[in-house]
Amino acid sequence: MNLADMLTYADIGQLTAIAGRYRCECKQNSKHDLIQSILIMLGSRSFMESHIRECAPEDLRFLNTLLFDERCYFSLEDLLAVARQASFDTPEGKTGGFREMVSRFKSAGWLFSGSSQQTRYLFQVPKDLKERFRETMSAHIKDKVTVSSEPAMYRNEGELLLSDLVMLLRYIKENEPELNQEGAMYRRYQQGLMNALHIPEDLLSKGGWRFGYGRACEHYPPRLALLYDYVRHRRWITEEGFRLRLTATGEAVLADGKCDSLMQIFSFWLKLYKGAVPNLPSLVYWVSISAGNWVSVPSLVDGIGWLIKPFYYDNAASILEQRIIRMMVHLGMLKLGETTAGLTVMMTPWGMGIAVPKHL
Repeated sequence: MNLADMLTYADIGQLTAIAGRYRCECKQNSKHDLIQSILIMLGSRSFMESHIRECAPEDLRFLNTLLFDERCYFSLEDLLAVARQASFDTPEGKTGGFREMVSRFKSAGWLFSGSSQQTRYLFQVPKDLKERFRETMSAHIKDKVTVSSEPAMYRNEGELLLSDLVMLLRYIKENEPELNQEGAMYRRYQQGLMNALHIPEDLLSKGGWRFGYGRACEHYPPRLALLYDYVRHRRWITEEGFRLRLTATGEAVLADGKCDSLMQIFSFWLKLYKGAVPNLPSLVYWVSISAGNWVSVPSLVDGIGWLIKPFYYDNAASILEQRIIRMMVHLGMLKLGETTAGLTVMMTPWGMGIAVPKHL
C-alpha cells in the first residue's frame, strides 16, 4: 500500500505524532486535515532530500535494509534486528536503543501497523515512500562518486566464468585430484587447474584468516572458490575417498557442454556471501546506479562504503573492492580499467540488467 492508504488506516494517535514530528499546521482533532498535511509534507521532493541529508548513517542504513527486503510485513523482532545491524558503528546508548529507533520511524511515518486482524501486530513501509527514498538516495550516493576518464585498456570477462566452470569439471574428470586432510586439492593440482583456466589467480599463501565467503574460500582464491562451491552445491562433484571426482550428474553436464547461466551463479553468489555481507543485493544495486559511466573505485568506497558493516578483519573498503567489485568483474557485470588516478569501473549492459532486484 502507498502512504495515503496507510494514513487512512492509522489511528489518530499516530497521525498526531507524525504531524507533530514535522510541525504540520493543521487541526489536530481532524483526521482528514492531519492526513492531508502529512501527505503534502512527506510528498515533497525537498522533504526527502533534506531527510536524507539530515539522517544519521544508522538511520539511512535502517531504511536501506527495509527498502531492499522482499518481505511486505515485518515483526517487531525483525525490525529490532535490522536496527541492531544498522547501528554497528554507533556507540551503545547513543541512539537510545533499538526499540527507540523503531518507535522513531513509526512516528516519522515510515512504519505502519497492518490493517487486518492477521497483520495488526506487523509493520510495513509505504510503497511510494520506498520508491522516492530510492530515487533520492541514488542522487545522494552519485554526488559522492567521481566520474573518471575512459581507460586506454580495460578488462571485461564477459561469460568467461561459465567457460571456466566447464574447464573445472573437465580438469576434475581428467585428473581426479587428490585431496589433503583439510579436504583441499594439493597445490600441484591447484596450479595445474590455474594453468588451464582463462582467468588464473594466485594461489593462497599460508597463514591469514579465511572464512565467511563460502566453504571453499579457506582453500582457494575467490573466483575459483565461487566456482568450486557452486559445482559442489549443484552436486556435480564428490569428495569421497580423498579424491575429487565428477558425479553422474556432473558427467552428464560436461558431456552436454552446457552449464548453468551466469544469472544462476550470480544468485548463488548473493546467497553464499549473505552471512558476511547481509545487504549485498543493495550494494550491488548502488554500484550499478553509480557506475553507469567510468567511475573511480576509491570514490565508490566513499559513496557506498558507509553502508557496509566490517566483517572481522575485512573493513568496508576491502569488502567493497575485493569481495564485491572484483566478483562483479568475474561475473561479467563490471568492466575494470586503470587510469593515472587509479582503478576505475563501469557496468556492462548485462550487469545493469540483473543488478536491480526483481521486487523493486
